[in-house]
Amino acid sequence: MSGASSAASAERLSDDAILEFGRSSASRRLSRRDSTGLLAALFIATAVAMLLLPANLHLSIAALAVSVACYALAARVQFEFAGGFALPTEGVFVAMWFLVPAHALPLAVCAALILASAPELVRGRMPVDRLALNVVSSWHAVGPALVLTVAGTGGPTWRDMPIYAAALGAQWVFDYASAFLCTRPVLGVSLLGQLKAMTPSFAVDAMLAPLGVLVAFSAYSRPWTLLFLLPVLALFSTFARERQSRIDHALELSAAYRGTAMLLGDVIEADDEYTGSHSRDVVDLALAVADRLRLDARERQQVEFAALLHDVGKVKIPAEIINKPGPLDEKERAVMMTHTVVGEQMLEQIGGLLGEVGRVVRSCHERWDGAGYPDGIAGDAIPLAARIVCCCDAWSAMTTDRPYRRALPEQEATAELLRCRGTHFDPQVVDALVAVLDT
Repeated sequence: MSGASSAASAERLSDDAILEFGRSSASRRLSRRDSTGLLAALFIATAVAMLLLPANLHLSIAALAVSVACYALAARVQFEFAGGFALPTEGVFVAMWFLVPAHALPLAVCAALILASAPELVRGRMPVDRLALNVVSSWHAVGPALVLTVAGTGGPTWRDMPIYAAALGAQWVFDYASAFLCTRPVLGVSLLGQLKAMTPSFAVDAMLAPLGVLVAFSAYSRPWTLLFLLPVLALFSTFARERQSRIDHALELSAAYRGTAMLLGDVIEADDEYTGSHSRDVVDLALAVADRLRLDARERQQVEFAALLHDVGKVKIPAEIINKPGPLDEKERAVMMTHTVVGEQMLEQIGGLLGEVGRVVRSCHERWDGAGYPDGIAGDAIPLAARIVCCCDAWSAMTTDRPYRRALPEQEATAELLRCRGTHFDPQVVDALVAVLDT
């Protein structure tokens, strides 16, 4: 069963940003735009109405109590990932197909999820209104309940495996649909984006479902044997804590990289006010172009950092060259052209993500036709992030006053971009930037 959080819809955010968003939203009240309350009310109405359907099994209070308790314990184990989290409840849930009458499954699962959240409610770590999310997360139980009711299945048998596969598929359909309807009004998640976000939890379900079927053969006549799953859940809990610790460290490292990049940006601005403000302008343009080109989160982050730091090497260029109120002579230009290599060297000393960005920074003055510097590479051999920064850097420079010339009007700057499309600049990047500027 998936526990996809509202972060699932942030399709172009980095994984780190999605994780941080999900963590911060877990302790906040629901948004007014959130459809969770309506979906929760519809679930309750549906689950109660399903009690009127014919029962495929005899209701055992002992089996119901053991099932709800084990499901609640499993639901407290959360495997965090970018887009939400996965709960290792599937083994218990599949066994419940044969311990609880199908028409009562949705209410039993809902009760278990609410019970799982009780400690956070008691400690004040979870707003009461977020219980509605637990109710909405119970929609996945409706699919198997309907399939099992229609099929009229009783105890577990190998010949009914196709029915169990259909029940699992129905579970995924209801889970996906409820998660999509819950997140769409708040963050505008697309159908494909929601599917991508929920794929890890579906994979967990697929791996644990066979275990649930195996347990069901024993638990059907002896419900207490469902407790044998608890050691497995304890092992999952250990893995989940270790994963959370690794994620914590990764987020800290990501924050350190971002902090270092911002610090270097401040250094650039302190050394040369024009270069600093210019870099921030290039960041905004470059990110807009990256979104227009639908770059993934990793590429988008590279674009952001490269745009911020593409001029970092200028801190080692003599001030009299940087601030010269006129065109540079040939010797001065040769010195200025070393700033991309110097920038790469500076960032490589930091290493990690910024070391990778250093290789992009080196190429930010290459040209599409190969006439750029420092390596004279051309076309697709130039990193896409560097091509984006190059084009946005040129636009920002043309439309900004400099000591030796006035800024060009935007129409003239756009015309210059189009004139150099396919020679100086990547054609698709020019088209994306012009589209951004027109909006």
